[in-house]
Amino acid sequence: MTYVVIAFLWASIWLYLLLGGADFGAGILELFTSKKHQKNTRKTVYRVIGPVWEANHMWLIIAIVILFVGFPDIYTTMSIHMHIPLVLMLFGIIARGTAFAFRHYDAVVDDMQTLYNKIFQYSSFITPFFLGIIAASTVSGSIDTESTDFLNAYIFSWFNWFGIAVGFFTVAICGFLAAIFIIGETDTEEDKKRFIKKAKYMNIGAVISGSLVFIIAYLEQIPLIDWIFGNVVGIVAITAATVSLIILWRTIEQKRTVLLRILAGFQVTMILLAITWEHFPNIIMLKNGNYLSLIENAGHEKAIASLAYALLIGSLFILPALYYLIYSFQKKGK
Repeated sequence: MTYVVIAFLWASIWLYLLLGGADFGAGILELFTSKKHQKNTRKTVYRVIGPVWEANHMWLIIAIVILFVGFPDIYTTMSIHMHIPLVLMLFGIIARGTAFAFRHYDAVVDDMQTLYNKIFQYSSFITPFFLGIIAASTVSGSIDTESTDFLNAYIFSWFNWFGIAVGFFTVAICGFLAAIFIIGETDTEEDKKRFIKKAKYMNIGAVISGSLVFIIAYLEQIPLIDWIFGNVVGIVAITAATVSLIILWRTIEQKRTVLLRILAGFQVTMILLAITWEHFPNIIMLKNGNYLSLIENAGHEKAIASLAYALLIGSLFILPALYYLIYSFQKKGK
């Protein structure tokens, strides 16, 4: 049953990165849009993410519940030593959701709309940035559970160049996903070309920030290169991601919306697989050389079994309902 729970944990993180990432990316694209096109971009963004923007956070909630119930040692370590970036990330989610609701459903349209727009845009950037920092902290070996001073225990456990680089890489990936997903929702050829250009810029940003991640990992002696290129799965995954990206750019001018989304999602999936495969089931690397494992640090056997059954039964209700939500709004928009 432990592996069932781990599968749901990985799937929830994966889905949050894909769906929630594209959600955040919409705000990132709006942030980097000129004033001339912001209104049109805002309208497109609302039409695309409006129906499901709240549903995307369901995957984050599932991941947190799985860690809390099934892996209490891992949950405790993360919530203590990464308390600050977790709070900032949650603050970004709350601020973004509030701004999104008020700027579209506020009864009075006044100058506050400008403030709501800014909050939405910057919180869309901040949230995936700190999500990337949190992810980097779990594998960088910077968490010092034996520290007795505030800075080493609660600041330097996540505030480092590797985490910052991964944060910017996550932002670029989210922007890239959003641009690819929105291309198929544009009304005019001009808008389509604008979002294709944004996808290219975000892709360049991902390449640059991704290169920085590798350089900083090497300088800080984090074995990222070995994790990705030291095994067959990692090499195959990165090769597949590269090939899918080439196909994506060769077909992006064509009206093949579904294919583009599949290719973008597949690329991100392969990157996530390549990064996590080598050190699985270790999920947190500690500064003292120890680690926290999803197998060795799992909760009580009965708790894991109950959680696994709850997830299996819950998925029978959640997944069809989510599909129907997306389907109904697509039909409504036609």
